[in-house]
Amino acid sequence: MKNKPLQSTSGFASLIKQVQVCRLCEANLPDGVKPIIQASTEARILIAGQAPGVVANQSGIAFDDLSGDRLRQWLGVSKQQFYDSNLFAILPMAFCYPGKGKSGDLAPPKACAKQWRAQLLNHLPNIQLTLAIGQYAQHYHCMDNRSLTERVRHWKDYGDRLIPLPHPSPRNNIWLKRHDWFEQQLLPELQHRIESIL
Repeated sequence: MKNKPLQSTSGFASLIKQVQVCRLCEANLPDGVKPIIQASTEARILIAGQAPGVVANQSGIAFDDLSGDRLRQWLGVSKQQFYDSNLFAILPMAFCYPGKGKSGDLAPPKACAKQWRAQLLNHLPNIQLTLAIGQYAQHYHCMDNRSLTERVRHWKDYGDRLIPLPHPSPRNNIWLKRHDWFEQQLLPELQHRIESIL
């Protein structure tokens, strides 16, 4: 069932502008506030990630790094397609880079999703497929207590409108080597669904 938009396209544009000037988490962001969002009411595929990385924080472009290169390869799409907001909405769980932790980036601040996520999703009536990338996005969209690996392994359980994915970061190379079924079984189906939607 499609989400019903709450407001007009102009209302959505106003909401996007509010996100772009948001300072909600400023005190907890060591690298400052720089919300990164890509969305249109016409978008057909939702990429629900974690939060922008350090490279995206510098460029202001989502997935503007090796993770993005791998993700586009997984999806079988070009950069031009990927950055077309009428095709892909890119709404991470937090819109600003959270900073570096001991073993990678810090977790996305929960306040961001609490403030903005439901409002934004209600303005995306044409989404046919949601890609929940990483544990934080999966926790929100899959609404279960499985581990990331269990969710990705049992991706068929989530129907035609949601696919849980591991993060495409090079940090996950070991995970990908240990779970070769991901590339052999899930990726061909993922690419088929993407192609049929686009």
